[in-house]
Amino acid sequence: MMTAEQARELWLDSEEIVSAEEVQNSLDRMAHDITEKMGDAFPLVLSVMGGAVVFTGMLLPKLQFPLEFDYIHLSRYNNKTVGGEMQWRVAPRESVKGRVVLVLDDILDEGETMAAIRQRIMDMGAKECHAAVLCEKTLTKIKPMHPDFCGFQVPDRYVFGCGMDVKGYWRNLGAIRALV
Repeated sequence: MMTAEQARELWLDSEEIVSAEEVQNSLDRMAHDITEKMGDAFPLVLSVMGGAVVFTGMLLPKLQFPLEFDYIHLSRYNNKTVGGEMQWRVAPRESVKGRVVLVLDDILDEGETMAAIRQRIMDMGAKECHAAVLCEKTLTKIKPMHPDFCGFQVPDRYVFGCGMDVKGYWRNLGAIRALV
């Protein structure tokens, strides 16, 4: 467990790469794009806990169409800065069968987690499965998938804020920061 002072040092050892205003502007654009594509589909929206909780809370009120909401929990990081083995803590429910599903997550890094989520949802009989992320990390390696909706691209650095954490802290920031 970290002290408040150690958490503050993490913040001091970082720099803002996306302002809170830019985050809000990207949410408005994403909400518009999602509404255009899915507004008539009565989708099931699934938020990936815990990182997507802030992003979900910012995006859902901007979606002005009927939807059903639930959550899933698949983790690779467990408060670490490097991904490990995937662990399903809360799997999708049977309610995905025959549905148009929109999965919300904070970041698409290597794409492994979202690809596993999409595969599981489609294997359970979903009609369609779309992914929306606040940000996608720019990597040189080939990813198994890219999001259907993305707020913005971020560099290949460890980023936090807007639901993304650094060692379990700073999910509450309105801006996106990167460790230096």
